[in-house]
Order: sequence, then structure tokens, then C-alpha cells
Amino acid sequence: MSADPVFGKYESGGFFDEMIGEDGEPRAAAKLLAQEIASLPHGELQLRQQAAERALIQAGITFNVYSDNQGVEKVLPFDLIPRIVSNGEWSRLERGLRQRIQALNMFIADVYHRQKVIKDGIIPREIIESSKGFRPECSGLTPPRDIWCHIVGTDLVRHRDGQVYVLEDNLRCPSGVSYVLENRRLMKSLFPEVFSAARIRPVSDYAIKLRDVLEYLAPDGTSSPQVVVLTPGRYNSAYFEHSFLAQQMGVELVEGSDLVVHEDFVWMRTTKGFERVDVIYRRLDDDFLDPKVFRPDSMLGVPGLMDVYRAGNVALANAPGTGVADDKVVYAYVPRLIKYYLGEDAIIPNVPTYICAEHNDLDYVLEHAGELVIKAANESGGYGMLVGPHSAREQIDEFKTQLRANPRNYIAQPTLSLSRVPTVCGDRLEGRHVDLRPYILYGRDIFVLPGGLTRVALRKGSLVVNSSQGGGTKDTWVLADSANNDGSKTGRAASSDTQPLRAVPRSNSHA
Repeated sequence: MSADPVFGKYESGGFFDEMIGEDGEPRAAAKLLAQEIASLPHGELQLRQQAAERALIQAGITFNVYSDNQGVEKVLPFDLIPRIVSNGEWSRLERGLRQRIQALNMFIADVYHRQKVIKDGIIPREIIESSKGFRPECSGLTPPRDIWCHIVGTDLVRHRDGQVYVLEDNLRCPSGVSYVLENRRLMKSLFPEVFSAARIRPVSDYAIKLRDVLEYLAPDGTSSPQVVVLTPGRYNSAYFEHSFLAQQMGVELVEGSDLVVHEDFVWMRTTKGFERVDVIYRRLDDDFLDPKVFRPDSMLGVPGLMDVYRAGNVALANAPGTGVADDKVVYAYVPRLIKYYLGEDAIIPNVPTYICAEHNDLDYVLEHAGELVIKAANESGGYGMLVGPHSAREQIDEFKTQLRANPRNYIAQPTLSLSRVPTVCGDRLEGRHVDLRPYILYGRDIFVLPGGLTRVALRKGSLVVNSSQGGGTKDTWVLADSANNDGSKTGRAASSDTQPLRAVPRSNSHA
């Protein structure tokens, strides 16, 4: 419990708290913020939270929810208390993310060309070929600059043991970075005193770096590349982000009907006539890109687009086919892939994972389903998931039936005790569980945006942070150096000798 009266009877609840240490005192990296909160007059924190919510409504920062089949547009919930990451810990995470993206890029290139990773027995052929994200149509493709995954969002979680783990990779159309930028803008207006005193690494140059990456992909000889953002349209859940990023980069936001293929090039309809397009940052899945190659009933894509792409006359980010590395079963093999392609151990470990396609793992998961988190291989947003300890017997039995029917489609993991961050709950602070989605750009080099999107489970006791399931967001502050203003060192949030989470030992363990 914090000794600072502003936190009242704040309790860690036995979880790792990102702001408050085991001794009840603010962690070194969070001392300046804790002092600022403590100095606020009674009720001021709640007033600032309300001001933040009004600002979000006025700015129209929204997302669409489809779980009720109505496509309701909602303002994204935001919490005022940021997550703080010391420079020392961020440096390690940054190295780990670069390592992971480099290996995944090599893996995708291998899968669509030589397939050595399959021939050498690192990952079974049936796992690849049965993946919904594997596109045989992309076999033999070589994307511009040999880069497949240009924009990646990798989800990280911290367990009770203090160790940070990779929860999943998002390489198709990762969303959420617009909320990072808007959250930061909002926080600078609400806590100007802290920003003037603390050295917090900026995130405002993301759009510039994203445009640099996209222009780097343009066909050779293009002097002033024409970049566009391709959106499925205003009814897409992430449409706010599509329009926001296009505006921030100073490029056109287009739908499939705005583009046409003619004489081996892609052209954009404008009021001044047709203009050639060189780079497309596409925010729709492979299925809908080109009805001549993928789904023939797609009305969202551009007929003939893949022919132009194969000819090297347009660049696509991310490259078609990257979804094979989004598959949650493939995720379980990533530590092996890092070792295979780079000859290194993974800097950031995976959450220990049971692969239900393997008989021993399936038997264990069926026997212990009530203790595990079971996930469908190609679902997202918190859907297709069973949290065993929080589920009724009927739900568990239903999932076990699905497991037996299609074991390839599922993985299982131990139930994690996600770390928490103090969160404004009325007139007091309470701990709520969080994860972290850093964003990685792969162009001339690999850039990791400092911090990323902290997602928070606003419902008390909930471990589901997805906005579609009632979650919200927080700003993420990465300190610029390892020293606080008082001269003390921030230290690492988790000691180097912490024992990582492990799965139950088995003969074919993937831990």
C-alpha cells in the first residue's frame, strides 16, 4: 500500500505494479509523477480526467464496436495516469523487438521462397500450409527492398514475476498508433508541469518516420513518390486512425473505388484527372486487396493490383502474405525462428505456449482447460478466447469440443497475472491490468516508437484490455535517460535474476 496519502488505500493486490513498488513507495522512474499527483488540490485529478474525456469527444477520437452487430461508434476510453518505463528497461525491450522483427521478416521471405525453415524441421509444413494467413498466391514474390513487415505492433505483457513477455505479433494491419499520438498531445496539456521537468522521449515524429518508410519502398527512379492510405471505408473500426495518419503524413486517404489499374500502373482519380500511385499503405486484409487474386466478391480492393505489385510498379505496406506470421500457432515457434535465422536467444521471451495441434499438448490442454487461456489461432480483439479460471463449466466444455474438432486452430497458455497501473476510478485510484503495444517501423533501419499504446482493462478484475471488450488506453512515458531529477537511478523494473514463467514440463515443451 502506498504511503502517499493521495493514493489513499491503494493496494497492489499481489500483482506487479508499474508505478508502486513492493515497499509501497513510487518506483524511481515514477517519483516525479507521484509527487505531482500528490501536490494536486483535492478533486483536481478527477477534474482533469473529466477534461480529458471532454477533449476526446470534441476531437472525435472514436472506434467502432461490432460485437453487438450494430457497428456502434464509441469514444475510446482514456485514463489519465500514464505508464512509465525507465530508459534502461526500454533499451532492452527495443533490442528485443528489433531482433524479433528481423527474424520474422526473414521467416516470411523464406516461407514464400526456399522454405528452408520447413525442410530443416524447425516448423512443420502442415502448420504453415494450414494457416489462414498463408497465401500461396504470394509464393515467389519479392517485395521492395526485401522487406515484408513494414509496420508491426507487438503486444507485451508483464507477469507477476516481473518479466516482460511477448503475447502476440500483429503484422497485417496493426492499429492503435493514432491513440498513442493523441494521448500524448492530451497529456501534455493536462500535466504541463511534469513534461517541463521530466525528460520524456517524444512520439510526435511517428508520422514523419512512417512516411519516410513508405517513400523508401517506392519503385526505383521515383523522384517524388505518391503515397496513399487505402481504407475499407468509414464503417471500419479503425477508420479514425486511417484518416488521422493520412492527414498527419500529408497524403491522400483513398478507398478501392478511387484507384484503377491501367497499363501496369495504379492510378488515383482526382479532380484534376488521374495521378499515378507509387506506394499504398493498405489498411485492409489480403482477402480484399484484389478480387482477381484473392476473394472475387471483394468490393473494397483494386482489380489487377497484384499484377502491378508483381511487376514492381507499386509498393504495398505491409506486403501481402505477412499474415502467416500473425498466426498464434506460428507465434509459438518464434523463439526457435530467432535462433534459426539469427543464431541468438530471444531477448524477450514468449509466454509459454501449448500447441494443440501436437498430441501431448492437446491432451494436457483438454485435461487442464479450466486453468488455461485458450485462443483461436486467427482471431483478435479478445474474440475466440477462453479464460478458463473465469469461465463457466458449460463454456469450458464447449471449447473442449471445438478443440477436439479442430486442434490446429488453437493454442493455450498459462493464465497470466498482468501487471497493473493506478487508474482513476471516481475520486480515488485503483489498480487495473495493462498490456503494451509498441510499434515498429522497418525501412532503411528498424525504428521502435518509444513506449507505444498501453491498453488497460477498465473493468475491475478483468484481464481483457481490448477496446471492443471494454478496455481503454493510457499514455506511455519512456524516460530519456537513466537518471531522475533527484540524481537517483531509475533501475530496472524487474531484476535480471528473476525466474521467468514456465509451462508445466513436458517431453515436447515449447517453453
